[in-house]
Amino acid sequence: MYKVLTIAASDSGGGSGIQADLKTILSLRGYGMSVVTAVTAQNTLGIQGAQAMPAEMVGLQMESVLGDIGTDSVKTGALINADIVETVADKLAKYRIEKVVADPVLSSKGGTSLLDDPGKEAFIRRIFPLAHVLTPNIPEAEQFTGMKISNVGDMKKAATKLRKMGPRYVLVKGGHLEELPVDVLFDGSEHYELSSRRVPTKHSHGTGCTLASAIATILARGTSLVESIDQAKRYLYRALRFSLDIGHGIGPTNHYASITMEVARSRVLEELEKALDRLKRLNVGRLIPEVQSNLAYAIPYAESVWDVASFPGRIIRVGNGVQNVAPPKFGASRQIHHLVLAAMEYNPEYRAAMTVFYSDALVNRIRSIGYTIAEFDRSRTPADLAEEEGSTLALGVLDVIEELGRVPDAIFDRGAWGKVPMIRLFAKDPSAIVDLVAKL
Repeated sequence: MYKVLTIAASDSGGGSGIQADLKTILSLRGYGMSVVTAVTAQNTLGIQGAQAMPAEMVGLQMESVLGDIGTDSVKTGALINADIVETVADKLAKYRIEKVVADPVLSSKGGTSLLDDPGKEAFIRRIFPLAHVLTPNIPEAEQFTGMKISNVGDMKKAATKLRKMGPRYVLVKGGHLEELPVDVLFDGSEHYELSSRRVPTKHSHGTGCTLASAIATILARGTSLVESIDQAKRYLYRALRFSLDIGHGIGPTNHYASITMEVARSRVLEELEKALDRLKRLNVGRLIPEVQSNLAYAIPYAESVWDVASFPGRIIRVGNGVQNVAPPKFGASRQIHHLVLAAMEYNPEYRAAMTVFYSDALVNRIRSIGYTIAEFDRSRTPADLAEEEGSTLALGVLDVIEELGRVPDAIFDRGAWGKVPMIRLFAKDPSAIVDLVAKL
């Protein structure tokens, strides 16, 4: 296991600083160690108070870790004042730490200063030359360079100027850009533009800490810097997309989204196999439509069709029973996978779906036993989407859910030109789908 040391402030709310760093390191399979530079009283509303650690205690923490355990990389965060900066720099130089990810945390989102003016000067003079990569956001880059940064061109100029101050690489983060976020990496000769999708969430507390500690953890494995940044950005995207709406202010990123997704994959396949075994013991062949059926289940925090599993070749009717052609597989059927993803956009708990035969009698039966069922009209599908696999289903599901304000237990359509009428069942897991099927 690779070792990563974070040197930063403690966040009592758990969303940034030491706490965010350690969660990130663990999620990326690293062994996290910490040096606390300050203790903050902090929550989603901001910082209510902060107390810097004595520089001597910061140095003693570093000696304890580096003198015994050692580390494969270091991430620095809030260093508070010049004395702490000087102490940290002395220890990094003494132990010849090569992979230093220096995140120059100057202030919190709420504006609380986390590095005083003498500390900034010391940071430039002592930490910049020790940094393998410096990771300022746009406001931080503006303070260090004295430039106004409004676009990617300005970011490139700032990165060039910052690298001349000592870091081996500079990554200027573009989250503050008005358009799509683009980060700029400069290696001394080339500027690399690293774009990403913007996540529509206000819950972004700890993004800088999370990205920097992710880069440090992946670098510790021996991965190149460009690849480390790419993987770290993907990790941060998931953490932001599934950020946590907790507290009364700006919630934190979800550091466990990625690891939860990976752990869940084998469980999803197992649950699908179990559900199909139950279906095989039921006489439900009459529920299988002409185009056959399928049963799908998504991992938590699913992002694409490759995060949803179903049965390749579908579930087929054999007499009064059913059989599968192949075991469940991720990415096996785009249509039903789009269906599940559409439902999850509104309620992430609804991760399972199954297609069954349509008839008025079956629709009435579903209603009569207390389940919610709704209809969508395929004729409303825009022409430019009609031929895109899975798009008509997703659009119909979204229309129905928007109208109802919830995910129903079933959605049916009466078909269209070249489209077979169908009922789609929804539930939180495959077992609940089978429970519904057994009642039909």
